[in-house]
Amino acid sequence: MTPAQPGEALQIAFSPCPNDTFVFDAWAHGRVPGAPALDVTFADIDITNAMAERGEGDVLKVSYAVLPYVLDEYALLPCGGALGRGCGPLVLTREPGADLVGRTVAVPSERSTAYLLFRLWAADTVPGRVGEIVVMPFHEIMPAVRDGKVDAGLVIHEARFTYQNYGLVKLADMGEHWEDTTGLPIPLGAILARRSLGEDTLRRLAEAARASVRAAWDDPEASRPYVLEHAQEMDPAVADQHIGLYVNEFTADLGDEGYAAVRGLLTRAAAEGLVPPLGPDALRFP
Repeated sequence: MTPAQPGEALQIAFSPCPNDTFVFDAWAHGRVPGAPALDVTFADIDITNAMAERGEGDVLKVSYAVLPYVLDEYALLPCGGALGRGCGPLVLTREPGADLVGRTVAVPSERSTAYLLFRLWAADTVPGRVGEIVVMPFHEIMPAVRDGKVDAGLVIHEARFTYQNYGLVKLADMGEHWEDTTGLPIPLGAILARRSLGEDTLRRLAEAARASVRAAWDDPEASRPYVLEHAQEMDPAVADQHIGLYVNEFTADLGDEGYAAVRGLLTRAAAEGLVPPLGPDALRFP
């Protein structure tokens, strides 16, 4: 994905998950007056994280965990992303109360907020070290745990609502641990835009993202065809739960609490040696 040239639609990549299609529907379909046109690519979060690290694309939905690696080239938009409460990743096992010391754990990415939250949880609660970390696409994790290919799995997204269908149990909720220890919302997905677009364009992009969110709230049915078209055969009721969980006031505006959550996560992760430290102005917008 090459950056847009002057006069061209901006290259944007986000996931096909219901929260992203809900948020960007109005903008992507030209229903946000004055917003720049978009050329949309759908890609899972591990792909968009890698795109950001390679400097591909103008606007990207990424994991907050990748920010320390890309903020020289991209700015964090103060809206459009995913933070919240009661929406953290889960560690699933086949048996209740499983011991993870020396065990194999499947994760969707090592450059993900879910992974940072897992490592922070493990540092606090697993008296010995967990064993091998296996990276696999998130839709393969629950079958792998069920079939005994791995001992535990770190799951995200709609797996919160469907893991019992695989005969699995929740060992721990990473979001609960984060909220209990910090009192802050859980930072999950961020919207980045290329700094070279210029400050005026960055402000326009933030305004467009915020307007698209509000348009989706004002008329939820307008986004429904787009959401369900890309929801990977997800049950419509699960798609609605997904949107309800991940699209909230922080999607419209990070605010002081949202920024505190992002900096808190990345500061704690840097202290554990999981990511490089952030500079004092790294999150400044624009």
